[in-house]
Amino acid sequence: MTDHYHDNCQALLGSLSEYIDGELPADLCQEIEKHLEGCSNCRVVLNTTKRTIDLVQIPEEEEAIPEDVRERLFLRLNLDDYLHPEK
Repeated sequence: MTDHYHDNCQALLGSLSEYIDGELPADLCQEIEKHLEGCSNCRVVLNTTKRTIDLVQIPEEEEAIPEDVRERLFLRLNLDDYLHPEK
C-alpha cells in the first residue's frame, strides 16, 4: 500500500460518519465511492459501521435481538451508554 493510498483511507475514515449520515457534498461522496470501489479494507469498515449504527437504532418494541445478546454486543463495542442512558 502506498502512502498516497493510505492517506486516502485516513481521509475516508475521518469523513465516514458524515458520509453515512448523508451530510457530505455530492462531489466528496463521489470521491469516497470511487475510493471504496478499489479499497476492500475501507468497504469493510463502512459496512461494519453501518451495521453497528443499525443495531444501535433498533427501537426497543421492534427488537429482534435477545436482550442478553444485545447487551454483550453493546458492551463489546463500547456502547454501554446506549444500554444505560441514565448514567
